[in-house]
Amino acid sequence: MNVNDLLTEAYGRLPDLVRGAVDGLTPEQLRTAPAEGANTVGWLVWHLTRVQDSHIADLLGEDQLYATGDWAPRFGRETDPSDTGYGHSAKDVAAVRPENTRALLDYYDAVHARTLAYLEGLKPGDLDRVVDEAWDPPVTLGVRLMSILDDDVQHAGQAAYARGLL
Repeated sequence: MNVNDLLTEAYGRLPDLVRGAVDGLTPEQLRTAPAEGANTVGWLVWHLTRVQDSHIADLLGEDQLYATGDWAPRFGRETDPSDTGYGHSAKDVAAVRPENTRALLDYYDAVHARTLAYLEGLKPGDLDRVVDEAWDPPVTLGVRLMSILDDDVQHAGQAAYARGLL
């Protein structure tokens, strides 16, 4: 198996996790925290998509889909590429208000398609390229792609758990 197939397989598991977390939920359920101060299902899926969108756009040297489309208003947000959910307080989490599951899935599907297209063009040697020298050791493309995947899988699992608590 080559690296493209492996990464595509790994990232290809995310859509089912995302759909399973939100399918059939009402807008109110998407916006309801299962406990005081907890993240909502809607916020978790919005956040995991924002992380993937922002990091893949950075790797491509292109604008985020969030910044170039009509996505932000569908979540009750202003279009701000730096707004990915990092550092959000409980009040900030509550302010992410997906209009419905379709908004979350449409945005996720657009980001996912872009990610898969990016992964298809990678060569094994690309994974060793340093993409962020602000860390010690510097972050390579392979490590960044695994970090994005790890973050998304964790948040998809959290969203599924939060859904169960509802």
